[in-house]
Amino acid sequence: MSVRPVLAVLGRLTLVLAAAELFPLACCLIYGERRAAVAFAVAALATGAAGGVMVGFGRGERAQIYRREGVLIVVGGWVLASAFGAVPYLLTGALHGPVDALFEAASGFTTTGATVLTDIEAAGRGVLFWRGFTQWLGGMGIIVLFVALLPELGPGARFLYKLEVPGPTAEALQPRIRDTATVLWQIYLGLTVAETALLMLGGLGLYDALTHTFGTLSTGGFSPRSASLAAYDSPFVHLVVIAFMIIAGGNFSLYYGLRKRRGWNLLRDPEFRLYLAIIAGATLVVTWDLLRAGIYAAAWRAPLAALFQVASLMTTTGFTTVDFETWPHLSRILLVALMFIGGCAGSTAGSIKVMRVVVGLKAAFREARLTFSPNTVAAVFVGGKAVPESVVRSVSGFFILYLASWGVGTILLTVGRDAPGLITSGTAAIATLANVGPGLEAVGPNYNYAFFPVRDKLLMVLLMWLGRLEVYSIAALFALRFWRR
Repeated sequence: MSVRPVLAVLGRLTLVLAAAELFPLACCLIYGERRAAVAFAVAALATGAAGGVMVGFGRGERAQIYRREGVLIVVGGWVLASAFGAVPYLLTGALHGPVDALFEAASGFTTTGATVLTDIEAAGRGVLFWRGFTQWLGGMGIIVLFVALLPELGPGARFLYKLEVPGPTAEALQPRIRDTATVLWQIYLGLTVAETALLMLGGLGLYDALTHTFGTLSTGGFSPRSASLAAYDSPFVHLVVIAFMIIAGGNFSLYYGLRKRRGWNLLRDPEFRLYLAIIAGATLVVTWDLLRAGIYAAAWRAPLAALFQVASLMTTTGFTTVDFETWPHLSRILLVALMFIGGCAGSTAGSIKVMRVVVGLKAAFREARLTFSPNTVAAVFVGGKAVPESVVRSVSGFFILYLASWGVGTILLTVGRDAPGLITSGTAAIATLANVGPGLEAVGPNYNYAFFPVRDKLLMVLLMWLGRLEVYSIAALFALRFWRR
């Protein structure tokens, strides 16, 4: 394994991050936040200097990016983004502890949306813009952005792309991976412009429209308002956000096909059909439960609130329009179950993904059938196509590692002198691992994660990274064979 090319790539990635910090700097200047502008300028210079040093150390050897180097770059990229992304929170005074700043930055880049800010509006527009912008960068993936910007990576770009794009498989839309990354970012930018325009049409100013678009398309859920989307009592705004949350939770490869092929139907994809069916079915059940319990005086509010929260938690966005902690038990249990499923493969959503759930269930039923017919040769089929056994094995291993991570995380969060209850700990663990944000009880939609001790915050940062990198990349670092030549 060659370290110098890894350092060179991570250095260039850090330089991209330094350039990204200039956007909130401009926001500070526009809104007259001079002190914050100086803080962002210093943060950009420090980040750029660190990137330059890493590039200097990695110079002199041609970038040969193979599997091991790719894993180190992807894991290192997210860790460095979180670390340098924390600097503006400290320099502006928005957060005073380095662990809190790391938590907020990691939550942004991993599109988790869990926050330790206790007074969101008081943080200032520049900080809140940066907070949302980190999610937007992390949504499509800073590594995918890097692949799109740097063609000299050559064959190594394919490894980075496969490790970065979430889901059981990483489908290439173009023969060259750099072209694929560029196409994905073009779609992402187009959707960003479209949602921002529609939200402005609904009465939001440019700042609010753009920052909420950042949180929607990244399925991150950071809002510049403490009340999240409940701050806007506008059914039109809520419906626009619902539509784009559902779009962001779909496979972006499908949108490319929709753009290139006339008459191409999204509903031909079995995963997308099931994804929409789960949202529709869960919305009907929650609506019935809310109407039965008499939660809303106006009957029309129940289906809108149900659809918003189902779409928000299914896509792991985490926006809220109501305090669903006050909803009946059935609705809350169903919302937590949706956190485990997540969106489609190849989306910006987190968690397990619909395709993995389908493949995992079909593989389990196949094993049950083979118990009685051991000599039968049976493949796992999805949408009329046989799933390669390598993918089936990968999905099985993912389920074990993912659920084990959640279980261990829950146990560790319940250990301590002032540890929260099991429901708080369990939902906090899945909310950070699945990159959702809000949980239940003490981490419900009206609360935050500030009360956790330093140890627990660091644990949840690790869970965010595990979830965003889909477990395998970080798990590989603990295998002895990974470090052997």
